[in-house]
Amino acid sequence: MPKHAAALILVTLLALASPARAEDPWPDLKTAIFGDKTVADGSAFMRVEAPQRAYDAAVVPVTVRFDREHRPAGRIRAVTLVVDKNPAPVAAVFRLGDSIADPTIGTRVRVNEYTNIHAVAETEDGSLFMAAAFVKAAGGCSAPATKTPDQAEAHLGEMRTKNLDAVQIGAPSRIELLIRHPNYSGMQMDQIKRTYVPARFIETIEVSYDGTKLLQVEGNISLSENPVVEFSFTPTGTGRLSATARDSDGAVFTEAWPVPATM
Repeated sequence: MPKHAAALILVTLLALASPARAEDPWPDLKTAIFGDKTVADGSAFMRVEAPQRAYDAAVVPVTVRFDREHRPAGRIRAVTLVVDKNPAPVAAVFRLGDSIADPTIGTRVRVNEYTNIHAVAETEDGSLFMAAAFVKAAGGCSAPATKTPDQAEAHLGEMRTKNLDAVQIGAPSRIELLIRHPNYSGMQMDQIKRTYVPARFIETIEVSYDGTKLLQVEGNISLSENPVVEFSFTPTGTGRLSATARDSDGAVFTEAWPVPATM
């Protein structure tokens, strides 16, 4: 089992075992994930954007946005996204490459009950800062997938991008990477067989530009079906944007796109 997967499972078990979880799980979660490190208030330069009341608890858009003018010195090298009251609270860890100037990250998560969503940013010197948003939603982790397992298998791992056709050399660009994958939580019922569908989810996503790492994502069952990652990068010349995803069953999916898209 990958080290990050074991860590995420450990955090889940610690969170579920805590008697304080029913009230406010964040203090225990913070200790389980970050140990005795200080997690300072980062609301002066970062914020979690999410709907107050989610339209669909299984697909809740979340963006962790940063204000460059008020950010602390040094780059943001990682962002941890925590859905406090989910069965697996750590939805994802986003590790940002050196060339990422804007650390703003977007994704979609499952929300199992009314909860805070915390984002914790780590700077180059190891300092931690947090921001949070409260989301009203329920049942996202057990909501049925939109396709049956057989239907999902037909397009498993297919990838595409949004906004890549608008990229210009030397200009900061925001890109969306979309991966076709059911990201089964293990809590969903197969509506035909009436049995629980085993958990199968995207564990890692790696994105690079001409061999230079832009982004690495460590995922979990709290990411939504058909995971999405939105990120920024500045292409320095013509090249190729590449993505590799691995799921918990060991399947590996790869794709690459020319930059600019029309070259």
